[in-house]
Amino acid sequence: MSDGTTTLTARLIDSCSQFANRHGLYLGRRSTALHVALYRRTHGRLGARMPAHPEARILLLDHTGARTGHRRTSPLIYYADGDTLAIVASKAGLPHHPAWFHNLKAHPDTTIQLGPTTLPVHARVATPEERTLLWPHLVAIFPSYAAYEQTTTRTIPIVLLTPRL
Repeated sequence: MSDGTTTLTARLIDSCSQFANRHGLYLGRRSTALHVALYRRTHGRLGARMPAHPEARILLLDHTGARTGHRRTSPLIYYADGDTLAIVASKAGLPHHPAWFHNLKAHPDTTIQLGPTTLPVHARVATPEERTLLWPHLVAIFPSYAAYEQTTTRTIPIVLLTPRL
């Protein structure tokens, strides 16, 4: 892909994403697959930031299905707290946790991709005290988390990813 094509593609994806967000549309698994493919192909040059939220950085989380054993990848916003990365199992405020959350509980040792780098990590759910400390930072980088918290009856978990050797 030439730089002009990459820029045009990025603008097109950004435009579609903003349109979908403004109209409350979820584009489904195909949009996730496209996001993951662009992120991987460009080593994070595309897809590593939220278009309307420049502070919101995105990682690719690999996870193994708790029941199926199928390998999946999810793009997620993260907050870096030293070597630990915090991700939010919000599922846009729906009443149940996202599948990746259940998958990580069953298989906590996994990998993430940050830009061009793939890292082995261990996942665990933040304690209530850790959640209290991290939640304001996560809302600051992606304010929609506060709205999600208001619309759901569940406590939205924060998952901590720590490096594995």
